[in-house]
Amino acid sequence: MIYYRMVPFSVLDLSLVPQGGDASQALRNTLDLARHAESWGYTRYWLAEHHNAPSIASAATSILIGYVAGGTSTIRVGAGGIMLPNHSPLVIAEQFGTLATLYPGRIDLGVGRAPGSDMRTARALRRNMDNDHSFPKDVIELQSYFGVPEPDQAVRAIPGAGLDVPIWILGSSLFGAQLAAALGLPFAFASHFAPSALIDALHIYRSRFRPSEALSRPYAMIGVGICAAETDAEAARLFTSVQQQLLQFRRGTSGLFPPPVDSMEGRWSEVEKAGLQQTLAYAAVGSPETVAHRLEEIISETGADELMVTGQIFDHSARLRSFEIAAAILLELAAAKGDGQAGKVGAAATMGN
Repeated sequence: MIYYRMVPFSVLDLSLVPQGGDASQALRNTLDLARHAESWGYTRYWLAEHHNAPSIASAATSILIGYVAGGTSTIRVGAGGIMLPNHSPLVIAEQFGTLATLYPGRIDLGVGRAPGSDMRTARALRRNMDNDHSFPKDVIELQSYFGVPEPDQAVRAIPGAGLDVPIWILGSSLFGAQLAAALGLPFAFASHFAPSALIDALHIYRSRFRPSEALSRPYAMIGVGICAAETDAEAARLFTSVQQQLLQFRRGTSGLFPPPVDSMEGRWSEVEKAGLQQTLAYAAVGSPETVAHRLEEIISETGADELMVTGQIFDHSARLRSFEIAAAILLELAAAKGDGQAGKVGAAATMGN
């Protein structure tokens, strides 16, 4: 099936710290990718909150958003997301109110309820773990700080009150879908690493959606991992860095982002291999033609309103090329007319810009 509707596409970045590198270079690479993404037609550039992860430099997410927004001109910049139980809603409203004041019309705020860390780190961040159940209440409180202040409102976000800061609900389960539908907010599903509940979550979100002042109809974004290169073999090799990193997480170890290897054989068990294949089910890995075909399948299967593309690649220049190929494919998919266009899309992407 050929997909005719234009699907906006965006970037999710973790500011990866590769082996042999450091956080300073990782953050500079983030800004460099954001500038390229802006020129290639990406809609948003989101950063994710993670803590105590040696390979991820985006822990101070709101600060990094300001760095990226200040170094770009038009692309929307935001959080994908802020782990709200780690923070006071008022503090987040003030931070993102400040960002929206500095960069009006360009700031997004995605919020999730996961800790973005291991449980010991979560306790260090939160001091107590009794507020997990309060996520819906915290989201409503956060919304109130961005609304027009009531005359008798004792606590206000300054800056923040009355500003247009879109709030997104992030999720990897049915809970986020239910909450986003009930509140009438846009929904982003983390299918790039937790795909099993995606289809059910999209159905729940769309079928139960209640229009709100923020949104008149459901709007669903899905995460897609992309590793694109000139050939299937080169892309598969580059993708081994992601596979190695996820394998480390599953084994309870951590480290800097690893370089690619020629083969994963002998590095994982059959059970681990099957588990990672399931985790990465919504990934498009290969040549432009292969990636185009897979993206077309994903868009047709999910009916996503937007794709949030993520792609962790060890070499920065190869990562830039992967996002460039993805942008060319997605633009061509929107313009495709009739059967057999996916191959032409992939061929066009090989030429670059």
